[in-house]
Amino acid sequence: MQYRSLELNHPTTSIPAQATASQPDVDELVCRLRAGDHDALAELFSLYSDRFHRLIDVRLHWSLRGRLDVADVMQEAYIDARERLTHFFSREDGTIFVWLRLIVLQRLLLLERFHLQASKRNASMEVRLNGDDRSGRFGSLSQALAASITSPSAAAHREEAIALVDRLLTEMEPIDREILMLRHFEQLPNKEVAEILGVGVTAASNRYVRALRRLKDLVEESQLVGSSSHAPS
Repeated sequence: MQYRSLELNHPTTSIPAQATASQPDVDELVCRLRAGDHDALAELFSLYSDRFHRLIDVRLHWSLRGRLDVADVMQEAYIDARERLTHFFSREDGTIFVWLRLIVLQRLLLLERFHLQASKRNASMEVRLNGDDRSGRFGSLSQALAASITSPSAAAHREEAIALVDRLLTEMEPIDREILMLRHFEQLPNKEVAEILGVGVTAASNRYVRALRRLKDLVEESQLVGSSSHAPS
């Protein structure tokens, strides 16, 4: 089948109202945190809760949706952060958001590992045994990108599109896949993406543009190959 042109517009860098704060507000909370006020940590988690929820929603293993509660991930991540505050205080640079985001991501991965390895009949195995593995290797990213190249009326071909996008993603460099996740699905601004990846702001921006172009080219190349293979001889 023919797919629509890849529609990945530049994501908005605006943050939902709950997570909006001026730098002085964040700096004040960090100062309170350094002074031993743990209420400031709770306020920071509340401030960034929408962003952390997006992170969890995007990264959560597809087979655990409905089994692993977002609130549980957030609560355990908060406890982790309290216990590891000295690690943040010892850092010479870096923002509190990026550090807390890492704590949330690490806790999510630990909880996923626990649930998926809890028994031989974990959620992932159950789905595979039933012959219903629709996630693709890259889960939410494959599904979201597949939705962008198939029309709502072509839902019957969504599985095919997911398989295609999944294969194309394997041909991309890991950092390019990560940039797509960070910019489009976590909706992070370029400056924070650069900090997370440990690269310069300009380098992150250039890499993002190249990643979009690369994925679009791969989709178009795949369509050409598919068309030629079905052409009459």
